[in-house]
Amino acid sequence: MEKREELYRGKAKSVYTTDDQDRLILLFRDDTSAFDGRKTSQLNRKGMVNNKFNAFIMQKLEDAGIPTQHDRVIASNESLVKRLNMVPVECVVRNISAGSICRRLGVEEGKDLNPPTFEFFLKNDELHDPMINEYHIASFGWAEPTHVEKMKELTFKVNDILKALFLQGNMLLVDYKLEFGLYKGQVILGDEFTPDGCRLWDKDTREKLDKDRFRQDLGDVVESYEMVGQRLGVSFD
Repeated sequence: MEKREELYRGKAKSVYTTDDQDRLILLFRDDTSAFDGRKTSQLNRKGMVNNKFNAFIMQKLEDAGIPTQHDRVIASNESLVKRLNMVPVECVVRNISAGSICRRLGVEEGKDLNPPTFEFFLKNDELHDPMINEYHIASFGWAEPTHVEKMKELTFKVNDILKALFLQGNMLLVDYKLEFGLYKGQVILGDEFTPDGCRLWDKDTREKLDKDRFRQDLGDVVESYEMVGQRLGVSFD
């Protein structure tokens, strides 16, 4: 597979075209950012850890019947993925109150949410990813109604699968965001699932094991990501 030009450069990943029009290369960089890019850093080994962590999670989801963009790992920090027409909408599920929902609604951190909350956000860095609803999505044509329903269905299926998986590692899946795209007309899970895009707490101590370690200057960010993976059985050799 020939790696060609950089198609997109995000805060922590880059996407490259290949000699196959249906495949892209996803490069996980060591870059880390928070607060809409106001806080940035380079963390050694982070790209490798996230690449292997993501591949492990995507395979678990594929095994459980969730279609994903991921094909295979091709280098320590690179994976081959299907080329999707991405939907500019993020799907967020919260099982426990933390982060922005506490600030927006004035609720305490750590409240178990039953049922879990579901929220849509517009993927737009310049607008700081504003919260939207299905009426916005329909009115502005960001996705077809049938695709939106499929995104919701898959997001909750992912929740059931990953809550159980992390619980096996004595961890709580607090919240997470998912992105979807269309591949030959089918809605499939895209982008990544790593501790960069979810919150994970130790079940017993409620120690934060995710990107909040970077946001809140708790230290040992990559070491924590790696420990999460090891609890699940991810190999970083």
